[in-house]
Amino acid sequence: MKIVIASDSFKGSLSSTEVADSLETGIRRIYPGAEILKLPVADGGEGTVDTLVTGLGGRLITAEVVGPSGNLITSSFGVLPGGEAIIEMAAASGLTLVKDGKLDPMNTTTFGTGQLILKALRMGCRRIYIGIGGSATNDGGVGMAQALGVSFKDLSGNEIVFGGGALKYLETIDISGRTELLDGAEVIIMSDVTNPLCGVKGASRVYGPQKGADPEMVEMLDSNLLRYGEKIKETLGLDIIDMPGSGAAGGLGAGLVAFCNGRLERGIEMILDLLQFESKLEGADLVITGEGRIDSQSAYGKVPSGVASRAMTQGVPVIAIAGGLGEGYEKLYETGVKLILPVIDRPMTLEEAMKDARRLVADTGERIARMI
Repeated sequence: MKIVIASDSFKGSLSSTEVADSLETGIRRIYPGAEILKLPVADGGEGTVDTLVTGLGGRLITAEVVGPSGNLITSSFGVLPGGEAIIEMAAASGLTLVKDGKLDPMNTTTFGTGQLILKALRMGCRRIYIGIGGSATNDGGVGMAQALGVSFKDLSGNEIVFGGGALKYLETIDISGRTELLDGAEVIIMSDVTNPLCGVKGASRVYGPQKGADPEMVEMLDSNLLRYGEKIKETLGLDIIDMPGSGAAGGLGAGLVAFCNGRLERGIEMILDLLQFESKLEGADLVITGEGRIDSQSAYGKVPSGVASRAMTQGVPVIAIAGGLGEGYEKLYETGVKLILPVIDRPMTLEEAMKDARRLVADTGERIARMI
């Protein structure tokens, strides 16, 4: 029997690799001789670099960069055997890096993400994959662009400061200082978000609150991103305000398109392509996928739906596991998943579940094996 395990991480408790290892532990209690292929995956958010570096035999590069709160941090990105760079914006500008947990999208910056891109370019990487999930920012990617030499000035001709709040004062954009290393480089943006830059479904209104924005701040940030989008159109002739995905990562999607000639792609699809997922399914009897929470969004560009859709074309059944189930989780069945299993085995708090995640996932692996 061949079982392919291709799960996302359970955020805050287990990495993709740890989920796969735990499932294997449980399965081997029943089928010790099973062929188990562990293929940790991600959708462009946290874990993307580890997934691809591990799966494709790349290496990690460390760098000191400016974190989202303006303090220096140690970050890293991956370089694959073919010379392509793999970057997670969350590793430089993510929510988990906010100093003392004080979320403030009015002031957080993507400057460190731009520094990672610049370092990759200076190393000779001509193709850069950048996952943009898990951001702490709402600056439209201005900080990222500043790190790459683009200038954003106010009415007095001064460079605006870090953060989404400063976009209120943006008057001119000057790309003359943009690094020439971007010329001819290919930047591929991996995201599962299709939100536009502004408006009801825009970056600020949908994702601003989880980054610390109160209702008043949400209105200001949305207005500021609109001004930013208008300035980009005025300067570059590029209309990114309503572009699907431009609102990803607090507008970083828009900034990467505008200043790095970035191309927006669904993260899970790009990662499965890079991992040559279909070839791993040859001879497989079952695929197990999953993520920390399965809900109505899981059917749209998340790991379980991406894995299930491809497995279905190969005629391989898929079981999805989850730390918890949210409203609309049943939509995932429409992507080809045959069974959805929560790993919780008794009433418990979230804290208890996260602390006991390894056992819960291993026991779920055993239940799957017994069912087979």
